[in-house]
Amino acid sequence: MEDIVVRTRVAVVVLALIATSAFAATPAQASGEPVPTGGPCAYTPTPDDPAVRPVPLPRDPRHTPSRGTVTVTLVTNLGLIPLTLDRAQAPCTVQSFLHLTRHGFYHRTVCHRLTTYPTLKVLQCGDPSGTGEGGPGYRYKDELPTNLPPAPTDPTGARKVYARGVLAMANAGPDTNGSQFFLVFADSALRPNYTIFGQVRPLGLHTLDRIAAGGVAPTPEDPAPVDGAPALPTSIILAV
Repeated sequence: MEDIVVRTRVAVVVLALIATSAFAATPAQASGEPVPTGGPCAYTPTPDDPAVRPVPLPRDPRHTPSRGTVTVTLVTNLGLIPLTLDRAQAPCTVQSFLHLTRHGFYHRTVCHRLTTYPTLKVLQCGDPSGTGEGGPGYRYKDELPTNLPPAPTDPTGARKVYARGVLAMANAGPDTNGSQFFLVFADSALRPNYTIFGQVRPLGLHTLDRIAAGGVAPTPEDPAPVDGAPALPTSIILAV
């Protein structure tokens, strides 16, 4: 399985609603359905998949910034990974990523997954639980790329090239973006189902190469894995 996914948790959520207010509830509130933010990004709470680290919903202004770039640096135990976020490419995603960064959501977190398949070479991060199941307690829509070249390894043309240096969101299906993201350290072939929202800068690629060179941590079941925790444990100390 070579997809970049967020594992979803199975949870039973019991909601107790006590109606004591004199004001009528909206239909969404009355039914217990999550109420998204009112702007174009519609960040939607996920009560059945609560935040693994407390964080509010992002602001969702009517005029979401959609021009220019922003620099964020992941300070890891193995070196710096500077990123350039592209607002024009994915304005809602950049807005959410900056929100999580400013609230310290990524501080002291591990990058839980390294893949070294011939056609998929990425490092996945962004889950404070370190399990691949955690998120920020909300989801939002995809902002998918439309101009990626076809992957030469896929004669059907369904998979596209996610090039070395791409920064993209992991997900658990359509419109389920949260906090997990992946960094591409070598050209990879993926269906264009993952939002690209920036690039890893050259210094960050050197750090990624170091992590990738360490390979995937072996397990008793698989002494030579190509998908799993990095053999060089990788932690984001700060995201600034």
